[in-house]
Amino acid sequence: MKILRFDKDRIGIIKNENFVVDVSEIIQDREIKGEQTVIEEFISNYDYLKEEIENLVNKNEGKPLNQIDILAPVPRPSKCIGAFLNYLDLGRTVEMLPLEFFYKDNTLLGPSGTIKLVNVPEVTEFQPEAELAFVMKKNAKDINVEDAMDYVFGYVPFFDISVRGITRYTRFLTKGQATHGPCGPWIVTKDEIANPHKLNVKSWVNGQIAQDYSTEHMAHKIPDLVAWASRFVELRTGDVIATGTYHEGRKPIVDGDFLEIQIEGIGKTGFYAEGFKSKIDSSNSESSAGPAPAPGVKDSSKITKI
Repeated sequence: MKILRFDKDRIGIIKNENFVVDVSEIIQDREIKGEQTVIEEFISNYDYLKEEIENLVNKNEGKPLNQIDILAPVPRPSKCIGAFLNYLDLGRTVEMLPLEFFYKDNTLLGPSGTIKLVNVPEVTEFQPEAELAFVMKKNAKDINVEDAMDYVFGYVPFFDISVRGITRYTRFLTKGQATHGPCGPWIVTKDEIANPHKLNVKSWVNGQIAQDYSTEHMAHKIPDLVAWASRFVELRTGDVIATGTYHEGRKPIVDGDFLEIQIEGIGKTGFYAEGFKSKIDSSNSESSAGPAPAPGVKDSSKITKI
């Protein structure tokens, strides 16, 4: 199923590609529980509610997608983390890429939202990195790789907005700013995707193609990400975990730009950019990997292996 949040915190199911059926009333006391608790309850109880949801979808025609406002599929997960340097690009090998994560701001930006590009003196550019993200089905701590996929609920397109040019001890400014985790348009349940490690990911800036790659190049697969992260933190229902990006093709964004992401079998959506007005001319970039500077092989050796 394709599950989305829309209008004033309604929950819907996509029907016949272009319609949405409102199934919000399946969760009682929604106004009291609040938007994040509602979607977490929906995810937690999905297996038990599935038959009832399917009956509602079959009985109702639904509302055209172009008549609703789509919201972030998960409004405020307990945590949103991203895999760091997790693709076999720019000369990298699996052995060079120990697992590591960074935190994103956990108030996620929904479709057609505005990404704020805060102008800090050291910033040279902002880069949207198109990624496959997954949503946790249930709480997970110290999970084995073999059991990890049982804890995954579904998948969602995700942009990791990365800030280049800043040198800091932390990744707060480079990865963790507000609005720098745009995602959507919806969650596609795990059963709808035969192999999450063989999906095409595309992005555009102002209609021009940027990234175009396959998740088959992911260094550490989703079960490994779940198992590793759950050693150190408890992953909770509704948590969003981005799996990293293939860096070739990235384009910088500035004030007034419109960026889009599409993942095969999941969906396509777009966002606006506002703020930063200067752009580096990427035509002089030294490689086809996209605008410089960017993470490279040299960065891999700086990560402590665990």
